[in-house]
Amino acid sequence: MTNTTTELEELLMQRSLTDPQLQAAAEAAADFRILPDATVIKIGGQSVIDRGRAAVYPLMDEIVAARAKHQLLIGTGAGTRARHLYSIAAGLGLPAGVLAGLGASVADQNAAMLGQLLAKHGISQVSGAGLSAVPLYLQEVNAVVFSGMPPYHLWTRPAAEGVIPPYRTDAGCYLMAEQFGCKAMIFVKDENGLYTANPKTDRNAAFIPKISVDEMKARGLHDSILEFPMLDLLKAARHVREVQVINGLVPGNLTRALAGEHVGTIITAS
Repeated sequence: MTNTTTELEELLMQRSLTDPQLQAAAEAAADFRILPDATVIKIGGQSVIDRGRAAVYPLMDEIVAARAKHQLLIGTGAGTRARHLYSIAAGLGLPAGVLAGLGASVADQNAAMLGQLLAKHGISQVSGAGLSAVPLYLQEVNAVVFSGMPPYHLWTRPAAEGVIPPYRTDAGCYLMAEQFGCKAMIFVKDENGLYTANPKTDRNAAFIPKISVDEMKARGLHDSILEFPMLDLLKAARHVREVQVINGLVPGNLTRALAGEHVGTIITAS
């Protein structure tokens, strides 16, 4: 198989970017992990941040303690305020790209609040061009806060149905982990993990400790705890081939998950 830099460059100059031989050569090229020792943590907007002080303060304390041993990229969800904005904007007939920008504004607000809470510990919020400084922040203080919404805005890919942007904060945080080649991806929610049904409304819902993307889809669980498109991103990943969903309202869960314990639900690519 073609796999040298020279051969790949020749193909790039001569072929379409969708050419099968070119695609195979690019696939064979070595893939570099930029931040292999870092873990991305996604703090749910509706599940954690919207609950205010009672939920956020204990989690912040846990993060501050954990960064002594772990490099942490802390992403924020959008939550209830974004859902309210989506409702108004969709009712006005606005397209998915506009809704994506509105959702990003709420995730940005949540990142700003967490950044202020963690400021006294030297943990900063970064966005846009500031993401280039992430390695420096990790080197100095082992943690940084970012907004979880991917910056697609008007260029977001519309959903097959409706105008709700399909790639939201679950996808944005996961893409950060995958593209940086991070060690792990942890989603901090308000449930113990994945269930066979919504445990908030179904008392018979059974907990699922571990499951693959294909199994989730086969059982109709693909949109029950994480954004559906994020599972397709996981399926196609090179680096982060599993994610962990934990209950951040239970003290110690995040610390245990960062230590490598099986807390909550683990979802695997295959």
